[in-house]
Formats: sequence, structure tokens, C-alpha cells
Amino acid sequence: MQTGPTIALIVAAGTGVRSGSSLPKQFAPIAGRAMIAHAHAALAGHPGIDRVLVVIGAGQEALLRATVGEVEFVIGGATRRESVAAGLAAIGDAGRVLIHDAARPFLPGAVIERLLAALDNAPGAVPVLPVADTLAMGGAALGDVVPRDRLFRVQTPQAFAAGAIRDAHASWDATAEATDDAQMLRAIGLDVVMVEGDSMLEKITFPADFAATEARMLPTLVSRSATGYDVHRLEAGEELWLGGVLIPHDRGLSGHSDADVALHAITDALLGTIGAGDIGTHFPPSDPQWRGAESGQFLRHAASLVRAEGGIIDFVDLTLICEAPKIGPHRAAMRARVGALLEIAERQVSIKATTSERLGFTGRQEGIAAQAICTVRVPA
Repeated sequence: MQTGPTIALIVAAGTGVRSGSSLPKQFAPIAGRAMIAHAHAALAGHPGIDRVLVVIGAGQEALLRATVGEVEFVIGGATRRESVAAGLAAIGDAGRVLIHDAARPFLPGAVIERLLAALDNAPGAVPVLPVADTLAMGGAALGDVVPRDRLFRVQTPQAFAAGAIRDAHASWDATAEATDDAQMLRAIGLDVVMVEGDSMLEKITFPADFAATEARMLPTLVSRSATGYDVHRLEAGEELWLGGVLIPHDRGLSGHSDADVALHAITDALLGTIGAGDIGTHFPPSDPQWRGAESGQFLRHAASLVRAEGGIIDFVDLTLICEAPKIGPHRAAMRARVGALLEIAERQVSIKATTSERLGFTGRQEGIAAQAICTVRVPA
């Protein structure tokens, strides 16, 4: 068994000229968010993966930031092989590595689990599907049928012992191009085992592929909305964190974590959309490890649970209830931070504020309340 962390590489350095999109296809929207964001969320949210690294093309930094957020990346090369090599050079002491093409955005967790299990007994593993169509040789006319009982369609992610795939890349003839990394591992005499793939991993290349994928995905999803509510007391000597932003104020919110009522309310709303309890279920205040914790990790956890169930976060609406401080000057920063934490666009985040007309505990400036509603799409 390999030691060291398990790292996923998302290869996303191409230009996607065949997709018909004005953007490189990995950044083009599909099923509610950028293609690459789907793949990143699936890998980052899987408990068996410790780190995700994206390999992008030179000049694509702003596109990555706009579609996925502040995530780890390296710049790739002119070919896929060179891009993978750049990623392998950046993963340090990894024990296992999954290499995934961004053009396959919908990655079931079960496929990841089968790949990781296969690496316990092999240096490489790939997901495959059997060939269903009749295959035949051909030219001007139809030729002989090719037996398909031992033919398979190979998908990604492809999983490897990190040292083995590095050796394979180091040994490869740089004047030749490989169709995938499994071919390179086999070239140095190592076995690659096959695990069951998934039709959700179909590669998206042409304009028709986008339309077909949208048509396939959307009818299987249903919309759900859920609310979240949180309150924390204002106290002297505490920092005031709201929406993941540190706000200058004479008092801050008191709680077991950083007491960010905005992020807590959104977290509860997201958990509600999949019936996963509340924030206290996952991060109990009785547990000392969460004392003073940054609430963004709670929100990222809730988002990863939604995505692990195949969900898509469509919209977040937050209302803060307080007499002071004024929220308006900080609204843009809060929207940007919430969007980055959830890996969604800022336009999918609404932040509002109101007072309680000096009534109740918020009116007396004893505390701040937050109410959120989240809308997601999940498999029916």
C-alpha cells in the first residue's frame, strides 16, 4: 500500500476549440456552473482525497478564479502529457494520485472509491465501460466486424501510485504523445487494473455534447430550498466576523467558534436541503477542537455534502438583522467571500440587511441575527 497523501490532478490547460464556446470549454457553464467547478467539487468533497491541484493554461488564472474560486493551481504545458508532468512535479510526497480530465465534469463518488480500493493491490487503475455498439473495419464500404467482448472505453480519473506514474513520465519518449497516462504506465511494464466506470463520466467535446448533457442532467434533478437561522451575542473584546469578512466594530460576536452568524445561517440552510441535520450535529460546541474555529470550514463542509449527493447550489439569500454596524460598505466583500467558499459565482449570492426598528435584542444592540435560504438541485 502506498504511503503519503492522495492528491487529485485536474487537467484543464486546453483551449477547447472544438466545443464552439467563446471560453475554453473547461470554464464554460453546464448544468448551472462551470464544467471545471463540477469536477473540482466532486474531488475536493471526497473524503479519500487530501488535496486537489488544477493544471491550467498560461493566462487562465482569472478564469479559474472566477469559476472555481481561490484554489490551488499550476501552469501546464503545450500538450496534455506536459501538463500532467507539471502537475506531478508540484504534488510533493504524494502516495497516490488521481489524474482527471476537466472535460468529464460529473464524477460519481463511487468511481473514486473503486479506484482507490484498486490501488491497494496494483500500481494503476482506470474506470472503463464496455463497448455496446457493433465495431467494424471500413473504408469506402463496410468491412469486417471487430469482436467487442474484450474492448472497453477508458475514462478518467485514472489512479496511480505516485512514484510509479512519475517513473512512467520520466521514461516516456518526449517525441511521442500518449493518449492517456495508463498507456505510459504500461509502457514501463506495470499493470493497470480496470474498475467499473460510469456513464456520467462521458467526455464533453463538441457543442452537441453540451446540449445532450444538459438534457440528460436537468430532468433528473429536483429543486429544494431550506432556511437557516442563527443568533450570537455582541461582546466587548471580540472580533466581528460576518460573511467571512472581518468588520471593524467596537464589539464582536461571542460563540464557541468565530461566531459568524451569517455563515452559520447559510450552513444550516444548506444542510437542510439534504436533510443532514444542523451545524451543531456536525460541529458540536461541546467539542474543543472547534473553539475559535473559522466558520468558513463549516460552510465548505456543508457544500461538500450537498455535492457528494450530486447536488448543485443555485442560489443563497442572506438577511442580517442588526442596528450596527452598517452592512452596505461590506456587502461586496461578503458576497465575494461566500461565493468563493461555496465555489459559485457572486451573482448567485444575495446579501441584505435590515434593522428591527430598535425592538428586541437586536434593537437594543445586544446581538446580531441572520436568516438564510438556500436553493439547490439534487437528484430526484
